[in-house]
Amino acid sequence: MLNLNCHTIREIAHQPKMWMDTYDIVMGRKQDIEEFLSANSINKDTEIILTGAGSSAYIADTAVCEYMKAGFYRAKAVATTDIVSAPSYFLSPSPKLFISFGRSGNSPESVAAYEVANKFCPGSHHLIITCNPDGELAKRVEPGKDLVIVLPDGTNDRSLAMTSSFTSMLVTSLLCKNVETLAAERAKLQAAADFAESIIAGEAADKIAKLAEKKIKRAVFLGSGPLKGIACESHLKLQELTDGGIVCAFDSFMGLRHGPKAVINEETLVVYLLSEDPYTRQYELDLIDQVEHDNHPAAQVVLSVTPSGVKDILDFEINAPKPEQLKDNEYPRRHLKSS
Repeated sequence: MLNLNCHTIREIAHQPKMWMDTYDIVMGRKQDIEEFLSANSINKDTEIILTGAGSSAYIADTAVCEYMKAGFYRAKAVATTDIVSAPSYFLSPSPKLFISFGRSGNSPESVAAYEVANKFCPGSHHLIITCNPDGELAKRVEPGKDLVIVLPDGTNDRSLAMTSSFTSMLVTSLLCKNVETLAAERAKLQAAADFAESIIAGEAADKIAKLAEKKIKRAVFLGSGPLKGIACESHLKLQELTDGGIVCAFDSFMGLRHGPKAVINEETLVVYLLSEDPYTRQYELDLIDQVEHDNHPAAQVVLSVTPSGVKDILDFEINAPKPEQLKDNEYPRRHLKSS
């Protein structure tokens, strides 16, 4: 049974509810968002910078993949820490849309990045996504020129590690990207919330608890495309919450093969975040085979909406509660030579 008196566990557990509450807030601001985009001629041809610091930067790394896939080809992710310390390397002088993520909105980088962006890119606009209505970043907005979206109070995490704030700000950025079809997005988000709820309340929680009893000294998280950003955030969360007791790393599945795979040994946990894209997934499944054969990690876990077909070499796998029925070998396997 989860101890909900602990900030961290409570904030992890209430994420599905926070996502749906966030949806309601964004839906309530639909007209404001559309007017902001229209009045400032923001569209798929606009240069977009998604930005934040720390975990908020990893939101940007994740969201930018979905923006690119949706046709926002001039979108890129740049951390506020880079914007503040070396703006001339990352910013051109043309007007842009800055989408800024900040749980509290009070970090020095968040405020400074807003000011630097306006100095280096005059005429730019800002969409600020935050969990704190009283944060300095939220107070900086210029009506008409900028727009701030404040998420439910429950997303303003009190624990050391950002959890519900991370996922809810990510959800908000994706909903804003799809604001024209916002009504249709609710069912997709509810499906994601159901998936998360099944992990928190189902037998997966017991499996995770047993996994925590293993003597693991390292952990590696892998993801492709937007899931690489999630892998990055996951590695930070485990390293933070163990106070560095477990040294963590992250990479893409393909990137791991080019040197970083050497960190995996008999004391390493490997977590695979599998893509649902058939083309991408074939490379991921090949890498899982390779790690099992070459590295013999202490534990391996797969998180995938649909079954991976490799459960025999895993400690456990977490799938969506009602996955579509797939035939064996639905995803083609492409075997690559080790580099």
